[in-house]
Amino acid sequence: MEPNVRFWITERQSFIQRFLQWTELLDPTNLVISIEKIEKSRQLLLTNENASIHDLEDQSIQEAWKRSLSTVHPDNSKLIPVLFRPAALLPFTAPMVFLSLVSVKSLKSMILPQLSFCTYNTAFNIINGNASYNRRPYETVLVGAGAIASTMFFGLVPRLLQIKFGLTNIVIRKTLPVVVLAQVGGINAVASRSFEPVRGIEVMDKEGNVIGYSRKAGTKAVKDTATSRVVLFGTSALIPEVFSYYYKRTQFFLRYPNSLWTLKLSCTIFVMGLMVPVSFSLFPQIGRIQYSKLEKEIQSATEETELFYNRGV
Repeated sequence: MEPNVRFWITERQSFIQRFLQWTELLDPTNLVISIEKIEKSRQLLLTNENASIHDLEDQSIQEAWKRSLSTVHPDNSKLIPVLFRPAALLPFTAPMVFLSLVSVKSLKSMILPQLSFCTYNTAFNIINGNASYNRRPYETVLVGAGAIASTMFFGLVPRLLQIKFGLTNIVIRKTLPVVVLAQVGGINAVASRSFEPVRGIEVMDKEGNVIGYSRKAGTKAVKDTATSRVVLFGTSALIPEVFSYYYKRTQFFLRYPNSLWTLKLSCTIFVMGLMVPVSFSLFPQIGRIQYSKLEKEIQSATEETELFYNRGV
């Protein structure tokens, strides 16, 4: 069985345990691990099938799990490209979230942050999504292009309407960018992984044996991931806006008005730094689903009452 799948199936973690686990996996040093070290770690885990993350006395086992879980895709055992590993999400998207919240009055100033945000998130979602079903390269390109175009549309139209009609209500002006960003994050996850509910994803027993392909499991995987993205980007946009609103009422802002952007950027990075592991921990990496909720052909193929699938990140 793929070591990463074995880990997530056997380690039935609570939300707090998953959160603590992700704080380690999101360590930026995981972006610069050499391929040689990753291969050695994988070999160690493959030759020690009973190895657990709780083997506190064996530092090499702990380090091997950290390297494997943070750099290798559980479906195909391939290395995740450095720029799209889970640890890369914060440094790449935090500036994009900040720029998406900046008040602008021209179309050109809005397009670049939205395009960057949608493009990176589309690639991240596709690469870290479920990879157990067959898809051709051109299909991936078409789905990616469609996801970028559709999410940019949903992201830009509300902002353009705001500029055209000159909305003056402060509540609408402040909440609209937050709602739009949360919506774009969720829609992007759904659009970029749209094949999973259509073609189905692998469901397996506790030993890792593939029972079949389930569209219902694919739907659940995409839905849970989209929910986590809404929570991530919605919260990461809301708190800096609330902070800015109250900060503008302070004497310090009146004396140093230019400090707002520095502090707002710092607040965005800080909040996202907390919310990325929170959002990744909302649902288990390897999801569980009762066989009674799956297709009849899968129910007839096993006597297991609980099956597993890779939700993706």
